[in-house]
Amino acid sequence: MASIKKPTSDKAVKGAQTNVLSAEEGLELYTRMLEIRECEAQLNAAFAKNLFPGYIHSYMGQEACAVGVCSILRTDDYIVTTHRGRGHYLAKGMALLPMVCEMFGKANGICGGRGGEMHAADPALGILGGNGIVGGGIPYATGAAYSAVLDGIDRICVVFFGEGASNQGSFHEALNLASAWSLPLVFVCENNLYAEMTPFKDSVRVPDVAERAHGYGIPGVIADGTDVLAVREAARAAVSRARAGQGPTLLELKTYRYGGHFQGDPCNYRTRDEEKEWQSRDAIIRLRRQMLSQGLQNEATLESLELRMAAKVAEAVQFALDSPDPEPTSALLSVYAD
Repeated sequence: MASIKKPTSDKAVKGAQTNVLSAEEGLELYTRMLEIRECEAQLNAAFAKNLFPGYIHSYMGQEACAVGVCSILRTDDYIVTTHRGRGHYLAKGMALLPMVCEMFGKANGICGGRGGEMHAADPALGILGGNGIVGGGIPYATGAAYSAVLDGIDRICVVFFGEGASNQGSFHEALNLASAWSLPLVFVCENNLYAEMTPFKDSVRVPDVAERAHGYGIPGVIADGTDVLAVREAARAAVSRARAGQGPTLLELKTYRYGGHFQGDPCNYRTRDEEKEWQSRDAIIRLRRQMLSQGLQNEATLESLELRMAAKVAEAVQFALDSPDPEPTSALLSVYAD
């Protein structure tokens, strides 16, 4: 198997930018990533026990992408996500309990059980929701960014999508419009190497999605999606540029999903050696080691946090399992305007 290639773009973020970290910042980033990891692990376990409705599209392995980007956003900034959106929901501040209840389709979920795994949203936090269409969120993220221009405010929008979506017409149309109108939009491509089961390198001539930015006259930036600090610094520059009225950035995060496209996918299209190599770069372990080596945290503090987070997620899952399903008579609520 070929070794993992380093970013090739001339606009790649330099690692030296990411070395400064305070104890408070490190713990906040670690806590957010840990919450997402525990949530994914325990929902996967519930699915394996046939307790979960529908499929699970796990975000495990990509935690640094959501947390690094959302850590520098304001509450009123918008995000638009995908079918693999739980990490983005939690990173942007969606409360764990109603989010987990929504995943189980329960009446007390954040969307009353109507959204389920792919379609949760919380507009009060700027979370405009996920969807099950490849590239489907990119056009309405462009509209959300345009609304900030029309309102005359410095709110920005971030849209997350996978590398497979970069081959959709919606991606190119949105990049063109956002560039032409200098919209406050950050395009974040989480390149986890596989568009469902198809290796991305088999479907494109240029494997770096960020290179496509040059055709639209905007910056294309590559960052290591397994390094939450590298992601944060790249996102900080892109968000600052958008908020200052200088237009969009295409940010490509090189990352890896630990599971398959969906829970239960046998992953016959990739090797176990490849999986092990990427897991050796795990973002959570990486940040943990850095905090310990720099004396920002101690082992006891982190172990206590890890135990508390596991218990918190377990409590949320059990609460969701014990919660009521939506009443059938409420099926048409919110479908039609009054």
